[in-house]
Amino acid sequence: MASPFFFVFLLSGLLLGNTYAGPNYREALSKSLLFFQGQRSGRLPGDQKLSWRFSSGLSDGSSAHVDLTGGYYDAGDNVKFNFPMAFTTTMLSWSSLEYGKKMGPELQNARVAIRWATDYLLKCARATPGKLYVGVGDPNGDHKCWERPEDMDTPRTVYSVSASNPGSDVAAETAAALAASSMVFRKVDPKYARLLLATAKKVMQFAIQYRGAYSDSLSSAVCPFYCSYSGYKDELLWGAAWLHRATNNQYYMNFIKSLGGGDQPDIFSWDNKYAGAYVLLSRRAVLNKDNNFELYKQAAENFMCRILPNSPSSSTKYTQGGLMYKLPQSNLQYVTSITFLLTTYAKYMKSTKHTFSCGNSVIAPNALIKLSKRQVDYILGVNPMKMSYMVGFGSSFPKRIHHRGSSLPSRAVRPNTLGCSGGFQFFRTPNPNPNILTGAIVGGPDRNDQYPDQRDDYSRSEPATYINAAFVGPLAYFIGKLH
Repeated sequence: MASPFFFVFLLSGLLLGNTYAGPNYREALSKSLLFFQGQRSGRLPGDQKLSWRFSSGLSDGSSAHVDLTGGYYDAGDNVKFNFPMAFTTTMLSWSSLEYGKKMGPELQNARVAIRWATDYLLKCARATPGKLYVGVGDPNGDHKCWERPEDMDTPRTVYSVSASNPGSDVAAETAAALAASSMVFRKVDPKYARLLLATAKKVMQFAIQYRGAYSDSLSSAVCPFYCSYSGYKDELLWGAAWLHRATNNQYYMNFIKSLGGGDQPDIFSWDNKYAGAYVLLSRRAVLNKDNNFELYKQAAENFMCRILPNSPSSSTKYTQGGLMYKLPQSNLQYVTSITFLLTTYAKYMKSTKHTFSCGNSVIAPNALIKLSKRQVDYILGVNPMKMSYMVGFGSSFPKRIHHRGSSLPSRAVRPNTLGCSGGFQFFRTPNPNPNILTGAIVGGPDRNDQYPDQRDDYSRSEPATYINAAFVGPLAYFIGKLH
């Protein structure tokens, strides 16, 4: 149930005539994209702004005689997990497609962030016929060390899926990322966009033809870190939905219909894509009144009813301070992803003056917008701790994030290698991290709105690419708006 604090906040917005403009969303948007520079793997360019980072992982792929340099480290470690990286890319692309016109100069920064991932994902999809590379770096070896990405000496094991070791989930998510990003580049780099889309089609076909969960094929290399807990049907739906949007090819619509009904979730994340697919597919029903997509519009609205605090079918808890609270492990990843869907569906609704019902309550788009804005503002510092959960934003923010590169002295300051265990002296210190990972959004506070700011409290203090990627769209939406 929603807290009294939450309803007071919503009511105060109404009584004040919606004059509260909120934090500086434009600054937050800029910083949320700058964060991705801190996660870069590979050879860094001359215009790298986070100057405490240097090139790393330059031999990635060599053990398999392929070039798999580039891409992003997923969170506070030095591993490249393609499953969450592809989701990050899809969400950055969706943000750019829906909100690009509001992003101003940040749209180009979003394209740069997307391309850093897609250049790598193209290598993974095209390096070896019949194989899709899905990760670099032994996570178990990496997690035993606390070292800078520039110094890592842990095994850079290469992982892949194939016809005999399938991974429909990671393949379909990769296809979604490539298809979504192809639309981002369609006008500014048509040749690159065509390559992305052609590759997306091939990877999607592989996902459809060779069914299986990548967790079953790769076990301890991806579990428990990024197991596909929800199975692979949601990714097949999501991947096909993106290919349908990119191509308008009936083949993908027929495939979507062949999958039948999906789960009715109350969550959206790197693992569970159903809600995202429903909102993506509902676009045609809401904007174009296309009855072929009515089923997905209903599913999207059922999802919204599970999220809204005063809905009879709500299954979402809120903290006293008004934050959506889904799970204790990195809760803000769910908050940013769900907030993206709230904002985006409301945007579709507004364009056609559409409403829907949760029980006897009629839901207008502003109900979704108010809830979305509450989540965005909470993350940016309007909360009981008066702390921004975006590093480098506002006067108070997390200083001891669970992140190797941020917590260890930069090579610019300490050029000598620290080794696998040498870095733990910096992990254990109560001192703030020496390098500010500007724009990073951490896992967030607990169910009581408390945040201890401790480096070893990784479920709350660790940032991740997918937390930020979903936040880009809502930040762009609220620029210049009074609600």
